[in-house]
Amino acid sequence: MNSKQVALILTVAVLILAVSAALYILGGQKPPPQERNVSVVATFYPLAYMVQEIGGDHVSVKSLIPYNTEVHSWQPSVSDMVSMTNADLIVLNGAGLEQWFEEKVMPLLNLSRTLVVDTTAGLELLPLGDHEHHQDYENEHETGEHNHESDYDPHTWLSPYMAMKQAEKIYFALKNFDPDNSEYYRQRWDSLKTRLNSLDTSYQQELANKSREMIITSHGAYGYLCSRYGFEQRSVIGLTADKQPSVQEMRAIIDLMNEQNISVLYLDPAYSPSYINSIKSEIERQTGRRVEIVKLYLGLGPVDGKDYFEQLASNLQSLKIGLLTN
Repeated sequence: MNSKQVALILTVAVLILAVSAALYILGGQKPPPQERNVSVVATFYPLAYMVQEIGGDHVSVKSLIPYNTEVHSWQPSVSDMVSMTNADLIVLNGAGLEQWFEEKVMPLLNLSRTLVVDTTAGLELLPLGDHEHHQDYENEHETGEHNHESDYDPHTWLSPYMAMKQAEKIYFALKNFDPDNSEYYRQRWDSLKTRLNSLDTSYQQELANKSREMIITSHGAYGYLCSRYGFEQRSVIGLTADKQPSVQEMRAIIDLMNEQNISVLYLDPAYSPSYINSIKSEIERQTGRRVEIVKLYLGLGPVDGKDYFEQLASNLQSLKIGLLTN
């Protein structure tokens, strides 16, 4: 256990005592849901968006992880712990994305009156490939710390189809917790489901006649799109966006793009373009052909005036640039 983990556990222990004392003084009772909005803590933006779209005026939603922040290495603050302790619902992505919650926070908090919703529980998840496991082993060897991440790709929210499955779990949680407003939730869920289902259909139809089968991305987060809509991704920095690629990995991407005459690179605007720009410059120097950098959103917060759903829709148009052009 490293120093950060020890500090976190001590902080949580102190917080639990403070919260427990406050609850004792106040009688330890949360107001019934029909007298107030349902208090929901979602771990990050896509889930908060889904909660708000379904819950509308009957929910108060807090997103723990700040918008457009790398989610894999984030750690909660004391105020975040208070929010989770007082929440009616805590909504997780699951699939190993929030291991800090499952391993360090959940065992220490009294969540007996809080419903924890794992939105990917029971869904068909993609296993990590050998490449990602190999990177995890190298990181453990270099840092001396064991990586407890899941064996599955957690980036489900980038697929409209998987997002629809996750949103459905949120709908059931809300209507079961607050049955007096179940019809309100159902109507809003039906609207969101229709939009996501329509977008999923658009992806299938508009990518059906691909002239290419591969995209090059800065971050290997698009596995669920690849699996459902029939193409491959090769990424510069793998699944976790805080990893620095080696010279050999950069060269391998450049060689692959030259071999397959690929002239489109994908980048999420929330992250640094340095590696992608380096690859673009090197290919243009070697071949003289123009390489285009296209935005492919990760949906971690509003960007370019686009909300979560609008980013998913924009990603379809961006994918067409790289997959439908010769």
